[in-house]
Amino acid sequence: MLPDLKEEGEFRYVEAGTGHVLILLHGLFGALSNFEVAFRHLAGKYHVVVPMLPLYSMPMLNTNVGALAKFLQRFIRHKGWKEVNLLGNSLGGHVALIHCSKHPESVRSLILTGSSGLYENAFGGGFPRREDYNYIREKVALTFFDPKHATKALVDECYETVNDKSKLIRILALAKSAIRHNMAKELPQFRMPTLLVWGRQDTITPPEVAEEFHQLLPNSALHWIDECGHAPMMEQPERFNAIVDPWLESTLKPQEA
Repeated sequence: MLPDLKEEGEFRYVEAGTGHVLILLHGLFGALSNFEVAFRHLAGKYHVVVPMLPLYSMPMLNTNVGALAKFLQRFIRHKGWKEVNLLGNSLGGHVALIHCSKHPESVRSLILTGSSGLYENAFGGGFPRREDYNYIREKVALTFFDPKHATKALVDECYETVNDKSKLIRILALAKSAIRHNMAKELPQFRMPTLLVWGRQDTITPPEVAEEFHQLLPNSALHWIDECGHAPMMEQPERFNAIVDPWLESTLKPQEA
């Protein structure tokens, strides 16, 4: 179970732990629960925070990945943090990348898993059969190597979302915005240590995307998880933690008393 949701102005988030601030950023169809196992594990060592990104509440004309990065900056400023560590999955990784490009001085380390920013094989230009429950279930299953992780709860949530016209319009706007906002030219300028954790069977941001991130990011390490798709922290949480944990320990010096 995650802690109770906190609400402060435009911000809704959960947090636990003490020490270095580690912000976890969910993807386009993600939720706070996507990070539940990682959250519980990492909160024993760090001040872990998971904000709810305002995917469906931004003005339509301002629904884009850049606006989400500005939201993240406002949240960091609201909390008064001078330096943070970012961990982003899928669209959340893209938001982290844009923040790093705009405010590199505020980011001590970066972890990307199945991140957009270079290329993603998203749902396409729309949901031509969005009222077909089985079609949506098949789309959700593509997120994972093992379709058993496409639980009824996940499929129900996705089905409800894409059949809400207001939410669907924003999903498509964000997906198109992510494709347009390619980060390839900016990544070579990044200096913070970066960990790439990728599922070998990721079909949304395939392995060659991870390889390109690794080539473009000067201070990066790439780790693979086999039998794993687009959401390693959900599908292979123990192996995900086993990679992230020692990397963070070696990257972040203990805080002084």
